[in-house]
Amino acid sequence: MAIFAGSPAYAQAAPSRYDHKDPYRSGCGNAARVVKSANINGRVDGVVGTIKLMWSGKCQTNWTEVKVATSMRGIVHIYTADGRNGSFRFKAGNGGRHWGDMLGAKNMCAWGGVSVQWGTGAGGQNGQGTTAKACD
Repeated sequence: MAIFAGSPAYAQAAPSRYDHKDPYRSGCGNAARVVKSANINGRVDGVVGTIKLMWSGKCQTNWTEVKVATSMRGIVHIYTADGRNGSFRFKAGNGGRHWGDMLGAKNMCAWGGVSVQWGTGAGGQNGQGTTAKACD
């Protein structure tokens, strides 16, 4: 007689060779698409940018990209339903376009988040955004 324990909704994904790699240096970003997007809302200033959850079918990976003012700095996050995550700090510049590293997410829900600051970051000079979950 065999007894089977219930399995979790998502088992931990096997490590991907692309985990924590740059999507554009690896070639995964070349044919990627936006699967979810959301506004980045400033604490005082309303909408201050856009956050996008990206998907590469070629590499079976997700990552987070943002478009903000060139004066902003911050940190982008990527999360997967099995509890893995990654983060990447960015400095002001780069035309306001920034992205984090990838996580393998084949057959897995993923979502992204960002925190931004400008000026001193105090007095409302900060904001954040989160995408909805996208499930492959």
